[in-house]
Amino acid sequence: MRLTSLCLVCGLAATGLVIATPAGAADDTKKDRERYELMELFAETFQQIDSNYVRDVDRRELMEAAIQGMLRHLDQYSSFIPPPDVRRFTQIVEQEFGGIGITVNSPRPGRLIVVSPLPGTPAYRAGVRAGDLIVEVEGESTENLSLTDAVKKLQGPVGRPVVIKVVHPGEDSEPKEIRLVRQLIKAPTVLGDQYSDKDEWEFMYDDEKKIGYIRLSHFSRYTAQEVKAALDNVFERKVRGLVIDLRYNPGGLLEAAIEIADMFLEDGNIVSVRGRNVPERSWDAKKRDTYAKIPMAVLVNGFSASASEVLSACLQDNKRAVIIGERTWGKGSVQNIIRMEEGESALKLTTASYHRPSGVNIHRFPDMKSEDVWGVTPDEGYRIKYDRQQQTQWQRYRRERDVLRPAEEVSADDDDTPEEAFNDTQLIAAIDYLDSQLEKPEENE
Repeated sequence: MRLTSLCLVCGLAATGLVIATPAGAADDTKKDRERYELMELFAETFQQIDSNYVRDVDRRELMEAAIQGMLRHLDQYSSFIPPPDVRRFTQIVEQEFGGIGITVNSPRPGRLIVVSPLPGTPAYRAGVRAGDLIVEVEGESTENLSLTDAVKKLQGPVGRPVVIKVVHPGEDSEPKEIRLVRQLIKAPTVLGDQYSDKDEWEFMYDDEKKIGYIRLSHFSRYTAQEVKAALDNVFERKVRGLVIDLRYNPGGLLEAAIEIADMFLEDGNIVSVRGRNVPERSWDAKKRDTYAKIPMAVLVNGFSASASEVLSACLQDNKRAVIIGERTWGKGSVQNIIRMEEGESALKLTTASYHRPSGVNIHRFPDMKSEDVWGVTPDEGYRIKYDRQQQTQWQRYRRERDVLRPAEEVSADDDDTPEEAFNDTQLIAAIDYLDSQLEKPEENE
């Protein structure tokens, strides 16, 4: 149809007639022609490689490489998710999968070690413990399995059994065969400081001072519900101050961050989103079932990004919480997930940027320097930076503390507990700040 129109215009011009074409239509025609020529160039290049390259090339791999090349030209956050990775990506976003309920690690090839079971899961009920060595999955030795392949074998359809063999550490016994039936696993994104004696996350950090502690690993579909449940838990126990820990939180769903911010504000702007083909949109807090009176401290560091920056920037600009720690990562762009090939693959494409209530864009562009405005900077007097050694110590401390251990393995007389392993001065500063606020009862009535 476009070719016919172009021929008609050329014919009329040759006879001396001038046809007035709207400027917008002419621009569209030029863009269409340019797009066609570029696609023709791409198709010709693909054909030449496919036909004449010195070795056979998998066409699918060639096409995916071309797509990834285009996306690398844009920004570091846009990417193509091929069919083999779509399922795992969906699990991260949806926060649920069919499995047995353990986190595993492979410190070296051939050793698949249980980091921790998740409470209430098939592995937990069957007595799988932290530190257990899994030597077989469905009759296949784990010596021949990569960590990725092992996880694939452990996960599967809900209701279908899987047989594993484990060796309990410190026991001179033969590997124990355990038959587990997979169930729908909802991996929590809202964590406490440690497990309680009921093998549940403890969200009250200091029961005497009534200070709560909620740690968010990332923002997923159910994160806001989990935060609400954790808040209900500590409010039933008369909590008076709250720490929200967003350190090492890479972000996730923007909607979850907005919903959580709304829990702590009666009014005010939360965030706004702007993009080239995305209508500008702004979210404001609504006064409903809010926890607006409790003093709050938010912990961030250089690895807090995206949705965690939206939440911390919102609470800071609305003077709802003090921000403690280190300057955040600086990711203020929004990625839209576009399903491709009838859902078999996906395109994660940067389509917009978000702006904090003050109007400032959080994003750190490649040419920005440290003195430029980007990310979320802790409040004056609360900038506490950890060096690399301290970061490593903190991560080790958290890994140890996050392990769910049987009661008989926990000794009250053990001096080498994770509590003594690291002096978390960022968290201490948060507790001290809340203490100072709680000494002013007239402001918190």
